[in-house]
Amino acid sequence: MQWDFQSLLNNWRALLTGLTGTLSLAVVCILAAALIGLVVGAGRYSRRGFARWPATAFVEFFRNTPVLVLIIWFYFAFPILTGQKLSAFTAAAIAISLNGGAFAAEIFRGGMQSLARGQWDAARAIGMNYPQLMRRVILPQAIKRMLPAFTNRAIEILKTTAIASIVAYYELLHSARVIAAADFNPIEAYTAVAIIFFALVYPLTIVARSVERRLRVSE
Repeated sequence: MQWDFQSLLNNWRALLTGLTGTLSLAVVCILAAALIGLVVGAGRYSRRGFARWPATAFVEFFRNTPVLVLIIWFYFAFPILTGQKLSAFTAAAIAISLNGGAFAAEIFRGGMQSLARGQWDAARAIGMNYPQLMRRVILPQAIKRMLPAFTNRAIEILKTTAIASIVAYYELLHSARVIAAADFNPIEAYTAVAIIFFALVYPLTIVARSVERRLRVSE
């Protein structure tokens, strides 16, 4: 066969729209996953059962449920149960954020566990309550140790956004599918998507490795 990318060049606006959709979804999901991970991770590390047990259940459920299943459930099942229809973007964002938040919670919990117990005891000894202890002592140190793992999780979330095409959210893969159906060039269209994702992700992996090396040296 002969490769022909001319139709992709003719439809660059469609690819640009898909890229914008991918990046928009990724940013929302990364920020939401970080917030969910912080709250749930703190709950996982809490000594109080009323905080620890629901956080543990959240992590186990959403970490072990495929993102594809979650997206389909929120897009098709959630409206039937509640009467509230969700857009493709909203359904995908909720599903990916919940799954990413479950993994981020374990990253936060691991970062907090890596700190010496004496720091917790010392903070409590001078009268700090739990929110003060987390804000002033634990998180500033733990975040530094969690940064490489969370960067990798952000990369995974960026790649996972491609699954949103299952509910016709207009991201990169969906835009390629539209172009392929119109111009009968699936090989070129999907190859272009793979190249674009590589161009997005590879620089992030280099940054993640650089940050990890610098943090290792600083320790």
